[in-house]
Amino acid sequence: MISNLSRILLPLSFAVILTRASANDWPQFLGPTRNGVYSGPALAASWPKDGPPVLWQRKVGAGFSGPAVASGKLILFHRVDDKETVECLDANTGKTLWTFDYPTAYRDDFGFDEGPRATPAIADGHVYTYGAAGVLTCLDLGSGKKVWGLDAKTDFHAPKGFFGIACSPLVESNAVILNIGGGDGAGIVAFDKLTGNVLWKTSNDPPSYSSPVMAAINNRRYLLILTLANFVALDPANGKLLFQYPFHPPVRASVTAAAPLVVDDLAFLSASYGLGAVLLKITSNGSEKIWSGDDILSNHYATSVYFNGFLYGIHGRTDPGFEPPASLRCVELKTGKVRWQQDGFGAATLTLAGDQLFILTEKGELIRAPAVPSAFKPLARAQVLPTQVRAHPALANGLFYARSKDKLVCLDLRSAPPR
Repeated sequence: MISNLSRILLPLSFAVILTRASANDWPQFLGPTRNGVYSGPALAASWPKDGPPVLWQRKVGAGFSGPAVASGKLILFHRVDDKETVECLDANTGKTLWTFDYPTAYRDDFGFDEGPRATPAIADGHVYTYGAAGVLTCLDLGSGKKVWGLDAKTDFHAPKGFFGIACSPLVESNAVILNIGGGDGAGIVAFDKLTGNVLWKTSNDPPSYSSPVMAAINNRRYLLILTLANFVALDPANGKLLFQYPFHPPVRASVTAAAPLVVDDLAFLSASYGLGAVLLKITSNGSEKIWSGDDILSNHYATSVYFNGFLYGIHGRTDPGFEPPASLRCVELKTGKVRWQQDGFGAATLTLAGDQLFILTEKGELIRAPAVPSAFKPLARAQVLPTQVRAHPALANGLFYARSKDKLVCLDLRSAPPR
């Protein structure tokens, strides 16, 4: 039950903590274990009739970048006028503590949002952001002072792609790792997190919109990345290729955006555009395919979550007006069997807290439902944001942070909010 959340911990092999921030924080894309799972204090068993209490809210600039939260601070990465802006807020009040910005000339080829796409990473007192045009910046978390920065488009010839640069930085040990897709072997690059110097680079694959993850499998650490051509497994210490598995849509005009999802020694990969999903078993010699298919759980943008033997996620294309609309599905991990589906659901992101799903739809509705394979049984619904919600939310210390194209809201989900 959700009231027992504080004592529910998923196995450590499910994912590796990627920063030294508290497990109660949400310091990076998809949370502390990079898999959409919350492991902080217990949440309230129910919501008031009119939805979760709003602790604070504010207007924001353009962008699909999700919030990152650590040490009582929230990092908002958005575009204000013609500047990509990093703004540090008090996570409990929304008060601005500092801002840092730089000019941007990014223009979206399709007339969509022109703000940053990648979610910041907070680690060891620093903030790392990667802008829509390839500007990588390291800032001091306490002051907002710039520590170092570089332009991946200029320095490594990182391509713009169809929808701008979207890889969320991964901080691992002393490195900041990005799926850049640059030339001359700079497909995947690790930078010294304190200086920005290149530690290693590898791969000539073009970039996807997916972000890297770390995992400990069979007593070995793996850096796992979906490029536009392959599922790549590297040694994070030196970038040595351990194995790769071909994984690319059959059409060029496509998006591979969901992050790899690791459960024990299994890796779930998913994309749309006729590619579909595959479950791989990672072995000492590489990988073995368990199952695959395009009508199981084909993630377009949002990464699925896992609980107790089952995957929960959005299946199908989520482009505006695309038919048929995407569905919400529950899939048995080890067999690929679809246990239930909710047709016409549309775009959404999923966060797992204990045995509960917190589903934030593109239309700004927050839905809470048990993560069970029997049926979709929503317990509560609340309209928490205007429409056009694409950024992944953050859930830190019992507070739920979510943004639409122009609004950021902090919802209090704690079991006993302070008075």
